[in-house]
Amino acid sequence: MSIESLPNTERGSSMKKIITAFFYNINSTIPELAKELYLSIPTVTKLVNEMVAEGILTDYGKSDSKTGRKPNIYGLNPHSGYFLGVDIKKNYINLGLCNFNGEIVRQDFEINYNKQSSQMDELNEICQIISDFIKTSGIEKSKILNACINIGGRVNPSTGYSYSSFNFSETPLTEIISEKIGIPVCIENDTRSMTYGECLKGNTIAGEKNVLYVNLGWGMGLGIMINGILYEGKSGFAGEFGHISAFDNEILCHCGKRGCLETEVSGSALHREIIESIKNGKISILSKKVEENENITLSDIIEAINHEDLLCIEHIESIGEKLGKQLANMINIFNPELVIIGGTLSAAGEYLIQPIKQAVKKYSLKLVNSDSKIVSSKLSDKAGIIGACMTARRKMFEEN
Repeated sequence: MSIESLPNTERGSSMKKIITAFFYNINSTIPELAKELYLSIPTVTKLVNEMVAEGILTDYGKSDSKTGRKPNIYGLNPHSGYFLGVDIKKNYINLGLCNFNGEIVRQDFEINYNKQSSQMDELNEICQIISDFIKTSGIEKSKILNACINIGGRVNPSTGYSYSSFNFSETPLTEIISEKIGIPVCIENDTRSMTYGECLKGNTIAGEKNVLYVNLGWGMGLGIMINGILYEGKSGFAGEFGHISAFDNEILCHCGKRGCLETEVSGSALHREIIESIKNGKISILSKKVEENENITLSDIIEAINHEDLLCIEHIESIGEKLGKQLANMINIFNPELVIIGGTLSAAGEYLIQPIKQAVKKYSLKLVNSDSKIVSSKLSDKAGIIGACMTARRKMFEEN
């Protein structure tokens, strides 16, 4: 019996539940597993022994209990399988590979890909980058059990279709990519995947289960966790925070509508406004690049902010204030324990966080916002690939 061929029976379902329990508890004893999964100790003992024999679990020996008979501690065998995470950004992708324990064993950042004349050509190039990463990873492809591809915009994880990118075929995108790279594939909205990664490996050290995660990159999205479960909505489209109608500015959003929050609160908005200001005579560290028509990246802007460039600070603070005003509405609605600000712009640190906090305090109910801690992402640019790896692992074993 291999991991990927666990029987589709009550026994197989119980094994999947045991594996999933180890995702969150790392190591457990048989009595702890039985209590958590509402199974009898003899049943769990039998299943765990079988899974140890198959190399899925590892027996780590006796616990250090001070009293009574010391039970054995069990955990996942980290080498029994691996999971691939791919985080697609505007002009580059990040890739990661984790073992069965969820530990990242390899990661590559900012692998550039070229915008092609067709989305099919673009996807082919991305799949080639993924295949090259697998070949050079040092892990046998047969040991990589599942891959998760993060894609921005409207993604339906259940059906495997993306409606914002690579929507050129009646065949599910998951099937197309799986055929090209030779391993099973699932897709996820990038913000939701980042939320999962951050909650599993980043900020939720106090066990918070009601979390809002703002992905502030070139665009803007919202991840929602309610009672420890990611909220997807009926078709997987929940969290399109960037496309609420927020401004009477007549700026055309890439979604086709005008006045979306994203038109003034996003990396693309920050990029546009700073270049416009410089062209109108404002002074910045970036002035020379703009005058010489050099490409300005969000990394350039973040670097300027962290070098105390007044123009760039002025614009990032403005974005923080506008975001905070809209986040106040979300806090009033969801009453979360934690609000995490992630994505590329979160690297601006307190220049972004402080205006957000001030606006939230001003525009939300005091009794509600006093419950909500607002913090920057701890995982930063790693949130996407960690979330994708963890999602690939979870989706292989989750029960419908």
